[in-house]
Amino acid sequence: MPKSANRIHSSPSARIRNNLGYPVIDTDVHTSDYTPHIEDHVAEYGGATLVDALRKAHSSRLDRGGVSAGKSWYEQTPEERQYHRTIRSPWWARVTRNTLDVATYSLPELFHERQQEQGSDYSVLFPNNVLAPLGVSDAEARDALQRAVNSYHAELWRPYSASVTPVAGISLNTPEEGIAQLEHAVNTLGLKAINIAGGVRRPIRALAEKFPSDKYPELQKYISYIDFYGLDSEYDYDPFWAKVVELGVPILTHYGSQGWVGRNSISNYMNNHIGHFADGSEAFARALFFGGVTRRFPQLRVGLLEGGADWGARVFTHLVDRWEKRSPEGLKNYDPAATDRKQLTQLFEQYGKELTQGRSIEGEDLIRDTLGAHYTKDAKQPTADEANDFAAAGITKVEDIKSRWVDNFFFGSEADDRTIAHAFNDKANPLGIKVNAIYSSDVGHWDVPDFTKPLAEAYELVQEGVITEDDFKNYVFRNPYKLYTEANPNFFKGTVIEREVDRGIAIQADVA
Repeated sequence: MPKSANRIHSSPSARIRNNLGYPVIDTDVHTSDYTPHIEDHVAEYGGATLVDALRKAHSSRLDRGGVSAGKSWYEQTPEERQYHRTIRSPWWARVTRNTLDVATYSLPELFHERQQEQGSDYSVLFPNNVLAPLGVSDAEARDALQRAVNSYHAELWRPYSASVTPVAGISLNTPEEGIAQLEHAVNTLGLKAINIAGGVRRPIRALAEKFPSDKYPELQKYISYIDFYGLDSEYDYDPFWAKVVELGVPILTHYGSQGWVGRNSISNYMNNHIGHFADGSEAFARALFFGGVTRRFPQLRVGLLEGGADWGARVFTHLVDRWEKRSPEGLKNYDPAATDRKQLTQLFEQYGKELTQGRSIEGEDLIRDTLGAHYTKDAKQPTADEANDFAAAGITKVEDIKSRWVDNFFFGSEADDRTIAHAFNDKANPLGIKVNAIYSSDVGHWDVPDFTKPLAEAYELVQEGVITEDDFKNYVFRNPYKLYTEANPNFFKGTVIEREVDRGIAIQADVA
């Protein structure tokens, strides 16, 4: 095997990094736990039953979609898949051809040795088991397993804390559960960032009472909904967001939507996969925005990973467009009381005789027949607060949307994602804004066949004129730095990033 110096010399990403003059922060690195080792730790933490819970949770993630058939997709015949509508699940999600990379994702010492090859100075790690406990239905076992998994990753990667940090997994079935795990992860384990699912599936109570899970287990996934915490939740999650801000923790998520409508093909994984992280994260982020979470907690910083950044710019644009049409002032255009009944009758008398043919065209009769019964004076109308969908978000002007969407959210974009050009397109984005795209290599997953290439692939966007040099610096350094340090000014204390910044590396963008 070649020495590490030779590997660094041959790495295209290392060559790019050496010419940048500023550090690279990779916000999305996936590592693989060596199964016997983590199981030993979990057994020591909570006994054999907790190991069984981990195994069951892990297998349920791999075989989701085949529950109703009692077999996974790969064990079913095409006829069975059609009969049960079993969603095609992912397969071959890890890189296998490059054996050095296979080992790198499981061996902390080797990963640390190879960071320079990857062209990264600092990496935020998402081990494969970090949210496995979410597959455990029993609250007590789920909490114990989540703490065990977090403690394992904290101990495993602590020797390399100058250049890496693993995230802590947090289950949010209730805000109290999340707070307890958060305090344990930060105060006891010393972890600095958290990974959550962007939503939790809950039963629709009106249906669950008619079809209880003990009698109708196969129906439960069809009589449930997703609670995105910020809007229409059965729980008040403000205490959790408050604790996140108090402890100075950035929130990170890889929230996907495979299995949702339009992503439930029984034969094609790519059909279900393309865009699913963007759609899942968008649902979560919109709930935080419209639920007023980013208004009440302006210090909250959220990294939405693997979905790209173009959707962040798109939603920002749509929020501005809709505010202009559906703000309290804009809604005056659609108020049923705004229609001049007398004028409408006169117009129908003048131009509509062939249509009306003797029917009543007076007052509310005409309103009912043209606009619908819900526009008549007797129909129940929304209150002023109910009519204003932007009320909880506290929007009074377009600039408020910027401060409660653009400032709070950071959008993880992979190296070969050309759509980040939309994030940095200040000519098209409202208010001349550049959305916070952050470099997320996603190494460890199938879309990155070679550990040494992502940064070089990303820099090709500069070479091809897709983004500017300054955009690239924002992408790989300034924006990730903002995400973590705006949540916690001391996030990089004692790390290689602190040393680089102390050398006078510019942090603020040259343009607003």
